[in-house]
Amino acid sequence: MTVDDSGSGTGAQADPEKPEGETEDPLALRLEGLILGAERRYTPFQAARSAGVSVELATRFWRAMGFADIGQAKALTEADVLALRRLSGLVEAGLLSEAMAVQVARSTGQTTARLAEWQIDSFLEGLTEPPEPGMTRTEVTYPLIELLLPELEEFLVYVWRRQLAAATGRVVQAGDDEEMVDRRLAVGFADLVGFTRLTRRMEEEELGELVEAFETTAADLVAAHGGRLIKTLGDEVLFAADDAGTAGEIALRLIETMSNDETMPELRVGMAFGTVTTRMGDVFGTTVNLASRLTSIAPRDAVLVDGAFAEELVRTAEAPASEAEATAAAEKAEQDGEAAPSYRFALQPMWQRPVRGLGVVEPWTLTRRT
Repeated sequence: MTVDDSGSGTGAQADPEKPEGETEDPLALRLEGLILGAERRYTPFQAARSAGVSVELATRFWRAMGFADIGQAKALTEADVLALRRLSGLVEAGLLSEAMAVQVARSTGQTTARLAEWQIDSFLEGLTEPPEPGMTRTEVTYPLIELLLPELEEFLVYVWRRQLAAATGRVVQAGDDEEMVDRRLAVGFADLVGFTRLTRRMEEEELGELVEAFETTAADLVAAHGGRLIKTLGDEVLFAADDAGTAGEIALRLIETMSNDETMPELRVGMAFGTVTTRMGDVFGTTVNLASRLTSIAPRDAVLVDGAFAEELVRTAEAPASEAEATAAAEKAEQDGEAAPSYRFALQPMWQRPVRGLGVVEPWTLTRRT
């Protein structure tokens, strides 16, 4: 969105993503008008002036949303002006700092960019026959978008409000203000074993289907059992949970589900418990790094956890410190005429080992206790 201060637009109907001089496709223009619901009217300078913001700030917002600089092209609409006005209004009202407003633009842009790409790819791949003979896939796009747009827009707002309500609830339950950013969480990585070898043996389409099946299975299991899927990395997923017991259940169900599917490779999971810094929906810090390292050394179809994770399971009576302790507790309960403790998990210490960048750690294998 970078411009000079002359404010003179070229008036050309240039695509903001196309180099200057390239001819715009008529169908692309029609699709853009359909989706945006407005015509191109402004150069970046004119849009910034109409919104009452500086060109520099407008450019920062535009880039943060993930869009390329568009020079002097008259490519912006009333919707772009309104978006600039709203963001800058939040800053002027003191509700957001300028840096936070840019962060809002960036996080929203990154999330919706991936969503939009996936939706278009998936919907068009699903088309086997055009509605009329001789129509190309490109020509089918317009009526398809025309039908789907209002429904998808409503659904997107619904899901966003649901997610916002859930995230707000977690913040309200935090013990103090520091926990809103630095929280104690269980984080885990689930990684497909031998994925690099698979990429050499499988066709691209087949590999894509495998990755999609893995991500779908992981996302469903994480959500169903009370965790949060942080991100997917092709052959690996990162998830988090508020407590170690929830994370442990997710990890073991992932292993069990994948091992029962003959079409999927083996899986390994590494988890750690501790303070985690959250930013723009992602998680960072030593706890996350440790979970990643544990994943890389975990045996096939196994779950490794760090000492803090194991201690948390023992503290919350989800697992005994040892089988000897579990036996003693059961015998005492029997003598007292009480029910024996019901542990969900079993922990087995492994040998200590150095972990790059994190010193010496003692991993524990996590299994389901029968």
